[in-house]
Amino acid sequence: MKIGVLGAGQLGRMLALSAYPLGHQMSFLALSEEDPSSLLGKTFIHNNDPEVVKKFASHSDVITYESENTDINIVNEINNMTSVYPNERSLFISQHRIREKELLNKLGIPCAPYEIVNSLVDLEVAVKNIGVPSILKTTIDGYDGKGQFLITSESQINQAWKVLSGKPSVLEGYINFKRELSLIAVRGIDSDIKFYPLVENSHHEGILRLTIAPARNVSDSIQNKAEDYMKSILTEIEHVGVLTIELFETDNDLVVNEIAPRVHNSGHWTIEGAKTSQFENHIRAITKSPLGQTNCINKYSAMINIIGTHGAIEKILKTKNTHLHLYNKKERKDRKLGHVTITADSIKDLDSSIETLKDFLP
Repeated sequence: MKIGVLGAGQLGRMLALSAYPLGHQMSFLALSEEDPSSLLGKTFIHNNDPEVVKKFASHSDVITYESENTDINIVNEINNMTSVYPNERSLFISQHRIREKELLNKLGIPCAPYEIVNSLVDLEVAVKNIGVPSILKTTIDGYDGKGQFLITSESQINQAWKVLSGKPSVLEGYINFKRELSLIAVRGIDSDIKFYPLVENSHHEGILRLTIAPARNVSDSIQNKAEDYMKSILTEIEHVGVLTIELFETDNDLVVNEIAPRVHNSGHWTIEGAKTSQFENHIRAITKSPLGQTNCINKYSAMINIIGTHGAIEKILKTKNTHLHLYNKKERKDRKLGHVTITADSIKDLDSSIETLKDFLP
């Protein structure tokens, strides 16, 4: 099939690398010829010309996207010409924090207490109701820690509102969590669902730096609870493709933080660490193919993001059980330039390789 991707970043790049062995062709609606995916398929440069979007859509049998910040108007336009998966509802809900939380509340899935904030007065009232610490987040366009402000004192209210430029926002109560987890799953057009194991994530300044897969010391009850959350969401919105939920594990519960209707950074370990990667399973789902197995190949895996500068690449290549993935991006502060996956059959070997590459971690 001819598969189009709205966007041409590293996620589109890895989707293409998984699609070609299955016999598919790829194209991308990109911002420039320099985008990471541009050498991996026909590239249509999106310059606000509706004719370019039409040509892109007419060139594809099915279209997907790599970001929840994708313009929903373009998705609606393309839907009139060819199929788009995940569907418009998945995108509509996940790209807006309030709609996301309303879905979770409807399904009885725990999330942080929150209040809608559209003005400085709203924020003052919300802080009084929710208390501090609390986090002010823009309702749209927030990712990798952007569009957020941690309020630890009422004296920071004016500063928080100014930093977020007075944009429509939501104030969330701070969750006292033990660790951050995420669950990735894939749902086919025939409603078949496959789950990957829960993974543990470590962030620095809002950016994912390290993922351990599977998360250590996860009970069957915790895995099952996360899968129940996921199944409810996937079924309710009739999602097709990969979907990710980010969670906080507290002393006695799992609380959903965010939903991402796409392949996810915390699932990059699946390229070498799972029977079928998240990228291949996404391609399988949107092309009406049977879903692949999601169990781990090795006992343990890890993923380290390469952020800002490429660093000592030779050290990665010399380290035991590592696999290097670079995205063909220029160095820039806080930019995701690539990642390293590590596979191991013992915690000792995994930790040893992570320790060797500690210079890539904050």
